[in-house]
Amino acid sequence: MREDLRIIADLVAPGARILDLGCGHGELLAYLQRHRDAVGYGLDNGPEEISSCIRAGVNVIEQDLDEGLTRFADASFDVVVMANTLQAVHAPERLLDEMLRVGRECIVTFPNFGHWTCRLQLATRGRMPVARHLPYTWYATPNIHLCTFADFETLCRDRGLTITERFVVDRAYRHGRLINRFPNLFGTTAFYRLRRGNG
Repeated sequence: MREDLRIIADLVAPGARILDLGCGHGELLAYLQRHRDAVGYGLDNGPEEISSCIRAGVNVIEQDLDEGLTRFADASFDVVVMANTLQAVHAPERLLDEMLRVGRECIVTFPNFGHWTCRLQLATRGRMPVARHLPYTWYATPNIHLCTFADFETLCRDRGLTITERFVVDRAYRHGRLINRFPNLFGTTAFYRLRRGNG
């Protein structure tokens, strides 16, 4: 399993009801079902990903995340996960609201466009950055809303979302003194746990 998914799995309580947005091949849900007695669904719109989920015994629904989560009732899940997908949806602010309508809390991860390598490339080359954690050229990227950790935290504050936990890692999923002191400059990926209001 991918290291970022392993970190997310450690944040999920046994027996939780999970909704995994952009679930890919279903690795996270399959692991949580086997090792945490979790139940839930994955959402994805890729035929190959959906087939992989079915083979892994994961409940999957074919859906474009830009269509929202209207098929789910309020408070249907304990945790809604969106791993490395926020930057690829058309209206991330609306999707975050929906995630916290259908779930008690959500876990969100995304790559940091404010990393020093991105800043350096923009400053010295005047071109859109390509980095290990953002490996696509500007014309071939699935990412349409690149942001920094500071941008995301401002969005959460503006939407009345409470960040209950945040930790930031480098591309090898390590953290250290520099990242802890200057996360928006040295972190490549952040993991956020969110709740509505003061929840």
